[in-house]
Amino acid sequence: MTEKAYNDCVNQYADNVYRFIVKNLRHEEDARDIVQTAFEKLWRNRESVEPEKSKSYLFTVAYNQMIDHIRKNKRIQLKEDFAEDARVQQSTNTNLKKVLMEALNQLNETQRSLVMLKDYEGYSYEEIGEIMALNESQVKVYLHRARLTLRNYLVSAENVR
Repeated sequence: MTEKAYNDCVNQYADNVYRFIVKNLRHEEDARDIVQTAFEKLWRNRESVEPEKSKSYLFTVAYNQMIDHIRKNKRIQLKEDFAEDARVQQSTNTNLKKVLMEALNQLNETQRSLVMLKDYEGYSYEEIGEIMALNESQVKVYLHRARLTLRNYLVSAENVR
């Protein structure tokens, strides 16, 4: 991979990788660090990465970094209490986003990543398999189970607002 190809890769995929990681981690600074590390690894391994596979390489490295980060933070187990927002009225859009985020929080790391890659980022089953080191059948099964969990959460009476 040439320097120009690397720069093109940064311009083309930086936002997508960041968006994927921040949606899963829900922490912007950690997401930036993970994305930076992914691009750093791409730069260090540019000689062995083919330009047409750089997208898959970046998402795979970023995904693995994110999993490592989550596992490390689980050991720490910090809990933060958030005060309820005192606003009387919230927009429907804000409520919808909140319910969707709560639904996504019901999923485990793998399921959440699968849903984000497929439904939010629009990757194919094959691409997701490459990124997450799963075969295409596993991707389909895990994604199906994740969507069932989401559906069950979203249609349950106590979660409808």
